Amino acid sequence: MTGQRSLFKQFMLQWELQLFVLIPLMILFVFQYIPMWGVLTAFQDFNLHKGFLGSEWVGLKHFYMFFNAPDFWQIMRNTIAISFLKLLIGFPAPIILALMLNEIRHAWFKRWVQTISYLPHFMSWVIISGMVVSILSVDNGSLNLLLEKLNVIDEPISWLSLPEYFWTILVTTGIWKEIGFGAIIYLAAISGVDQSMYEAAHIDGASRLKQIVYITIPSIAPIIIIFLILDISKILNAGFEDILLLTNQGQNAVLRPVSEVIDTYVYRVGIENMRYSYATAAGLFKAVVSVALLVIANSIARRLGSSLW
Repeated sequence: MTGQRSLFKQFMLQWELQLFVLIPLMILFVFQYIPMWGVLTAFQDFNLHKGFLGSEWVGLKHFYMFFNAPDFWQIMRNTIAISFLKLLIGFPAPIILALMLNEIRHAWFKRWVQTISYLPHFMSWVIISGMVVSILSVDNGSLNLLLEKLNVIDEPISWLSLPEYFWTILVTTGIWKEIGFGAIIYLAAISGVDQSMYEAAHIDGASRLKQIVYITIPSIAPIIIIFLILDISKILNAGFEDILLLTNQGQNAVLRPVSEVIDTYVYRVGIENMRYSYATAAGLFKAVVSVALLVIANSIARRLGSSLW
């Protein structure tokens, strides 16, 4: 009883600070946890008029339909391939940029590069995709004009109509948009490294490259591992807005064999056709796999000495 009174007293003494915590928790509960009730539709033939409680229960029917869909394996291939490319190329990109920026000795140039690199993060995918479409346009597109001037190509190429270029365009655009903002986190981690270690290494004759390899990278390894775990858990999140906008709202049928991923498939087949139960089943499958990957990645990281929990 005394412990409860003491806890209540501490709460009242810090009620302003506690309020700052309670408000985000309430928002999280209202917008993240209450909507989980909608997961029930994955196990129903959901009817808008009958609602959650009145709709017919069908068990795993929609999961079977999704797994047996003609496009299922193509969708999974695209999702995993695009996610893997983003992880393989996009994950180390901000780390490399942060290491390079950390070596710049001119503060004004460092600030200038940082500003330019993280500016695209604050632009919406609508603006970014419009820029990419304009640059790759057949009619006066910057890339085609440049390649023609350099005599690399004889006539303009319709880049966004050729499936073999789509993954490269998508991954490159995503890296360009997020590389600067991601580098900020790693720069903050690098700034916390004990400078005396660099001084000792310099006295021992270590070059800047060796200092990066043996001091900087090991010092920020825990941060790298945490973000790697989070990225592995999102392996089925190949993208939605970027893919949808670069494929003309998903209407570019030529690119569909290489651009259709789980999220765009759920939107096109589930939401647009009002197959809400089917869309929820596909989304729930992705969520379950993501949680499983998160747990597995965290377990492996724990054995290496660093993990989320």
